[in-house]
Amino acid sequence: MIKVTMFRAKGNLTGFEISGHAESGPYGHDLVCAAVSAVSFGAVNAVMSLCDIEPDIEQGGEGGYLKMTLPDDLSEEIRSKAEILLEGMQVSLETIEHEYQQYIQISHR
Repeated sequence: MIKVTMFRAKGNLTGFEISGHAESGPYGHDLVCAAVSAVSFGAVNAVMSLCDIEPDIEQGGEGGYLKMTLPDDLSEEIRSKAEILLEGMQVSLETIEHEYQQYIQISHR
């Protein structure tokens, strides 16, 4: 199962952590894993490109791991822009969860 944790501080989205594998199909043909990967990496790339920042990123491991957190020292304008991009990622992941809840679980912390 893919586990997604969305990080919030004072109501603001500050990052996320994703781990695990959906195992909804054979390796290389797992559409849920592919969808979650595309949405999450797309969001990270959008934050980096459109906000011109370097978020803290950890990735790798055998469990399909990706963690991204926004830096603390962002201007309010950049933080707001990055947060909107991450909120969009969350909506996309919730759409996947709605259809494939046996393979993905989203929580908030």
